[in-house]
Amino acid sequence: MHTYEVEVKSLLGGAENADALRARMKEIDPNANLVSRNKQLNHYFIDGDMAKLAKAVETHLSADARTKLADMVAKGKSFSVRTREKDGDVFLVVKASTDGATSANGTSRIELEEKINLSLNELDKLLLGASFQYQAKWSREREEYVCDGTNVCLDRNAGYGWLAEFERMVTDESLLQNARQEIDELMSRCGVEELQQDRLERMFAHYNAHWPEYYGTDKIFVIE
Repeated sequence: MHTYEVEVKSLLGGAENADALRARMKEIDPNANLVSRNKQLNHYFIDGDMAKLAKAVETHLSADARTKLADMVAKGKSFSVRTREKDGDVFLVVKASTDGATSANGTSRIELEEKINLSLNELDKLLLGASFQYQAKWSREREEYVCDGTNVCLDRNAGYGWLAEFERMVTDESLLQNARQEIDELMSRCGVEELQQDRLERMFAHYNAHWPEYYGTDKIFVIE
C-alpha cells in the first residue's frame, strides 16, 4: 500500500517568527508539544536510472519497500531521490509527484522512506553507480510537532533560514484533497502563509547552483 504525503511549506525567515508559530500552535492545541529534535544531512540526486537504483538497493530494502519502489518505478514519471542522515541513521527517500508539480517540491506525492543499514557515503555510492549525480547537499536542524492532527516541522535550513512544513499522510489517494484542506485551515489559524511554488522553485534553483556556499553553515539568502 502506498503512502501519500500532502506537505505545504511556509517561509518564516527569522527566529522570532518561529517563536510566534510555536506559541500559536500551543494556543490552538495545548498538546502540541515538541515530539523530537534532530539534525539532518540531505543529499539530492538527479539524472539517474530508477530501474538501476531499484536493483542497486534491493538487498538493503524490506520486502514491502522493494514492492513499493518497483511500483513507483513502473508508474511514476517525475521522481525526487535523496539520501538522508538523521542523528546517525541513514535513509533512502524517493518521492513521486501526484499533482503535476515537481516531485522535489510538489504538495502531493507518493513517498518511500526506508532506513538503510549503510553509511551515508556508502548509500550515496550506490546511487552514483546507478547513473545519478549530486544535485545539491542540504543541512538542517529540525523540530517536529503534532498540532491538531497535523505534523508540523520547524526547520532551520542552510540557505533558507526558518521554514515550516505542515504535513499529513494518507493511504488513499481520494483523501488528498481533504488532507490539503485541513492543512490550509490550520495554517490560517496559525497566521502563516504558504510559500508559493514559483518562489520556492526560484529558491531551490538558487540553492542548487550555490550549495557549497551554504551546506553546513548558518548563511541564508532572500529570493523573492
